[in-house]
Amino acid sequence: MNEIALITGGSRGLGKNMAISLAKKGKDIVITYLSNKAKAEEVVSEIQSIGQKAAALPLDVSKAKSFDAFIATFKQTLQEQFGAHHFHHLINNAGIGIHAGFPETTEEQFDTLMNIHLKSAFFLTQKALPILADGGSILNISTGLARFTMPGFDAYAVMKGGVETLTKYQAKTLGQRGIRVNVLAPGAIETDFGGGAVRDNADINQFIASQTALGRAGVPDDIGNVAAFLCSDDARWVNGQRIEASGGMFL
Repeated sequence: MNEIALITGGSRGLGKNMAISLAKKGKDIVITYLSNKAKAEEVVSEIQSIGQKAAALPLDVSKAKSFDAFIATFKQTLQEQFGAHHFHHLINNAGIGIHAGFPETTEEQFDTLMNIHLKSAFFLTQKALPILADGGSILNISTGLARFTMPGFDAYAVMKGGVETLTKYQAKTLGQRGIRVNVLAPGAIETDFGGGAVRDNADINQFIASQTALGRAGVPDDIGNVAAFLCSDDARWVNGQRIEASGGMFL
């Protein structure tokens, strides 16, 4: 039986690329989406065309009270569509960006980012533990902004800093089950994240390139294969680590 990965926010951007990359490595995939079911089903079809099983489930990671119901649906999906009672890899990827500096950030914006990025990585993982296979892995997605600073992403970076600390505690706690927990921190990537600024704004793209050792902004293909590696047996001795994939930003 193939290993199964659950990727939150897998209908577009980096989540989609991770899903495709893991499928190419022989993993079966379950992705979640917030509202665009059609896009999620396109990803499912692409994975199936590779020869792997796939499913898409709705999930709003900002609402922790919905996690019990989601896990119940996920368990049913595993049994009915994959013939499985456990899954092997969890990628906490779903997220948004809010551009606001520290002086301007509202409490509502802060709480939104906390619920989506930090609270979900804590409690969705907690709820999934009974059906996460021993010897599996968890990958929490962070950001280069937790290492370097670019004003305007203050609260977002704070949440990702929390995710990075959480990862170490998860790794320590779950090591007794052989479950590895790592952080993947992308740099600036050409996606629709943050309104597509890195992808669509030539001045921003050029600035990122000028501050990156490899001389360009990142693209989704730079990230998905790193996630696939960290969820593979090739990374079996990588645990509790922060892996930045930024091309060498702000060195």
